[in-house]
Amino acid sequence: MAETEEKLQHENENQNQEQKVKYKGKHNKPKPWDDDPNIDRWTVEKFEPAWNPTGMLEVSTFSTLFPQYREKYLQDSWPRIESALKQYGVACKLNLVEGSMTVSTTRKTRDPYIVVKARDLIKLLSRSVPAPQAIKILEDEVQCDIIKIGNLVRNKARFVKRRQRLLGPNSSTLKAMEILTDCYILVQGSTVAAMGSFKGLKQVRRVVEECLRNEIHPVYQIKNLMMKRELAKDPSFATESWDRFLPTFRKNNVQQKKPKSKEKKTYTPFPPAQPQSKIDMQLESGEYFMNENKKSEKKWQEKQEKQTEKSAEKKRKRDESFRPPEEPTQNSNNSNKSEEGKKDLTELTQSLKSKTNAFKKQKKTQYQVNAEEYIAVA
Repeated sequence: MAETEEKLQHENENQNQEQKVKYKGKHNKPKPWDDDPNIDRWTVEKFEPAWNPTGMLEVSTFSTLFPQYREKYLQDSWPRIESALKQYGVACKLNLVEGSMTVSTTRKTRDPYIVVKARDLIKLLSRSVPAPQAIKILEDEVQCDIIKIGNLVRNKARFVKRRQRLLGPNSSTLKAMEILTDCYILVQGSTVAAMGSFKGLKQVRRVVEECLRNEIHPVYQIKNLMMKRELAKDPSFATESWDRFLPTFRKNNVQQKKPKSKEKKTYTPFPPAQPQSKIDMQLESGEYFMNENKKSEKKWQEKQEKQTEKSAEKKRKRDESFRPPEEPTQNSNNSNKSEEGKKDLTELTQSLKSKTNAFKKQKKTQYQVNAEEYIAVA
């Protein structure tokens, strides 16, 4: 009996603890549809006007300015934009005096989010996106992102170089990125306008920012995206990590010139001597106490000295052109060679003398012949 009572008490305590579990906020409590496997939370359902039969209670308006060079194009394509927005019950206005575009909801508007889409439409039109492409933003599946790249690089020449890196030769890099991310990308001025799904826009933003910060080249990013696309096709890799398949790129730091270290001057608590003023210099030379006539005479003398110096220098320059060019002096190598040649000559002459002396001696011995040696004795 005692054991059963203890069990009941333990169960009651557990129930009380479960009841005491509190959730922060009103909306953080578990809902019955949270664990429903039939619900797909990633699909964007198409809006139906029957969901909002009464329409909007308040008028919402958005306006944006556009550059002057877009005025002619917007004026020509405005009827098309107006008809596209009319289908969703959104009014639009083009003000050429102020250079602005305005969109606002009307009584016929049923979709509450369409005014935000219309705001994105006029934003894209002001960023030089063509009207047929910009109108696609009104669809539920298409989103847009305008990436500001002007503040990422300070040096203008470096910024232009890195922005060109995004485009590639004949816009080949940009086209490859569009195919891999399923997004429309337009690089214009200091912004990059992109249109597509949320996943594609996230990839585009990462590639653009890393390129402008000089972290990873877009070509390597394209290789990475291609590998991921191929791996996504195989369902066996859905639960595995892809790190072993993806390429890793090392950044090679180019050695920069080290700044020249300035020599530290010895610290002195006393300030440097004050430079002499004009009056102090005149007092030192005694010019301060001279008369006007003497001062003028001294100036004239200094002027004459300068003139004579200049004339002498000019004469020296003129005389230089008449001087003959100096003959090239023999180098130390040439002098060594000449000395060696002299030594060889002395050796030759001595050897020749010795040979001639030997030859003369031979001749003398030949002529001193004893005749008795050749006479036969009986």
